[in-house]
Amino acid sequence: MFRAIVIALAVFIAAPLAAEVGDDGLHKAPWMRDTFKDLREDLDEANAEGKRLMLIIEQRGCIYCKKMHEEVFVVEEIADYIDANYFVVQINMFGDVEVTDFDGTVLPEKDMVKRWGALFTPNIYFLPQEVPDTATAAQAAVANMPGAFGKGTTFNMLNWVVEKGYEESEAFQKYHARKLQEQGG
Repeated sequence: MFRAIVIALAVFIAAPLAAEVGDDGLHKAPWMRDTFKDLREDLDEANAEGKRLMLIIEQRGCIYCKKMHEEVFVVEEIADYIDANYFVVQINMFGDVEVTDFDGTVLPEKDMVKRWGALFTPNIYFLPQEVPDTATAAQAAVANMPGAFGKGTTFNMLNWVVEKGYEESEAFQKYHARKLQEQGG
C-alpha cells in the first residue's frame, strides 16, 4: 500500500501541470498575454520583444483545447519555446471583448472570429512581423493551425514559423517530414 502511494505521488509530481482555467472557461497558460486586443499594438509589442505574434482562438468546454493544454503546451520544451519566441493573445470564440483588427475594424471576439472564418478550436494564427493596415489577421497570417495536433507537429510548426519557413520553398509538410526523419521518426 505504501509503495502504491509513493508511486502515485511520484507520477503526480512528475506530470506536467495543465494551464489553469479562467472565469471565462478558457485555459490560461503562463505565456499568454493579457492585452487590450488591439492587434496592431500587440504586433508592435511582439516585434519590440523580438517575438512573433500568435493568436489562439479557443472556447469554453473545447475538448481539443483541453488536449492541447494538458498534453502539448505543458511539455517543457514547447512551453519554453513559446515563451521565448511568441507573444500569444487568446481570443474567445464566443467572447464579447472588443478586438481591433489590423485594418482598424473593431468587433466583439465572437464577431471577429466569424469575420476571420475560424470554425474550429483551437485555431492558431501565426502573424508576420509586418501586416498591412488593409489586411485582416486571417488574411495576413503566414500559417494557421486549425485544431489539435500532437507534440511533434506543434513543435515543428512553432519552429517553422520562427525560422520563416513560409518564405522558403520548403512547405511545412515537407519541413515536418524532414524533421521527423532527422529525429529518427
